[in-house]
Amino acid sequence: MARLETFYEVMRRQGITRRSFLKYCSLTAAALGLGPEFAPRIAHAMETKPRTPVLWLHGLECTCCSESFIRSAHPLAKDVVLSMISLDYDDTLMASAGHQAEAILDEIIRDYKGNYILAVEGNPPLNEDGMYCIIGGKPFVDQLRYVAEHSKAIISWGSCASFGCVQAARPNPTRATPVHQVITNKPIIKVPGCPPIAEVMTAVVTYMLTFDRIPELDRQGRPKMFYSQRIHDKCYRRPHFDAGQFVEHFDDEGARKGYCLYKMGCKGPTTYNACSTIRWNEGTSFPIQAGHGCIGCSEDGFWDKGSWYARLTDIPQFGIEANADQIGLTVAGAAGAAIAAHTAVSALKRAQHKGE
Repeated sequence: MARLETFYEVMRRQGITRRSFLKYCSLTAAALGLGPEFAPRIAHAMETKPRTPVLWLHGLECTCCSESFIRSAHPLAKDVVLSMISLDYDDTLMASAGHQAEAILDEIIRDYKGNYILAVEGNPPLNEDGMYCIIGGKPFVDQLRYVAEHSKAIISWGSCASFGCVQAARPNPTRATPVHQVITNKPIIKVPGCPPIAEVMTAVVTYMLTFDRIPELDRQGRPKMFYSQRIHDKCYRRPHFDAGQFVEHFDDEGARKGYCLYKMGCKGPTTYNACSTIRWNEGTSFPIQAGHGCIGCSEDGFWDKGSWYARLTDIPQFGIEANADQIGLTVAGAAGAAIAAHTAVSALKRAQHKGE
């Protein structure tokens, strides 16, 4: 097996100082939500482990995951691609094409059998023997199975690879199918979103390379470090939700005041992702901050759950209270009950007094 340089060796060759390297390790630990005691472990891993070969395949998709990935700032995508991993195949980013590009797959599979990571963007269509997506003259589903056979683990980038996304929307004429329903004998890390947040993508790669294991996953196969809380839980508009202050129409007074977008169909209360904490474009903003409700793009089946602007009606909780409509009815009912009780007690007292 050909030897690959370690991450630290590449950084030193590029003129990075030891001090800057250790600072990078500390920042990486913080980005992964780990304590400062993990920084030395990250440094040790980067100094001793060779860069991991990564084969990045593209099925039915729009390349938005790649577009997101290359915009990562912590760490920079160029550091991930050029230093941390050995991105040996990606038909969107690689310079080679045709037979040269396809030969790389065979070479990596032969030389690093069981030691490379397969990253998949998009999904395979299964109808008509996979003929709706042809890569290198062959159905993508065949390429996927071939590369997955000897991979160490698989990362499903985006909702297309994780759940099927809009390609799998009813009636799904191509039978677009998520990766985990085609490859069933490999560990798969789902990183859904349309696209996923750039720093989430690079952090997942960093974690796997540092600790040589997949991160802890939720019941849907998503990394808990980024998909364990609802967007609603950390949304800066949450106080308005709890106070019952809602945008009723786009660009109304409530919208200008930054009220909650729940009534405009925001799916934040049912969507698990890190949008409201990490945000986008180096933490600048995210859809809700831009004035549009969350569409729930990191949840399975979001594309077939009706209008993005239809208000959720089945939220079991309203913060620590109940549904917005129920809150109003409950308050009104409680007030009415209190008035009725007061009236009944007053009438009873008057009748008692008259009897005496």
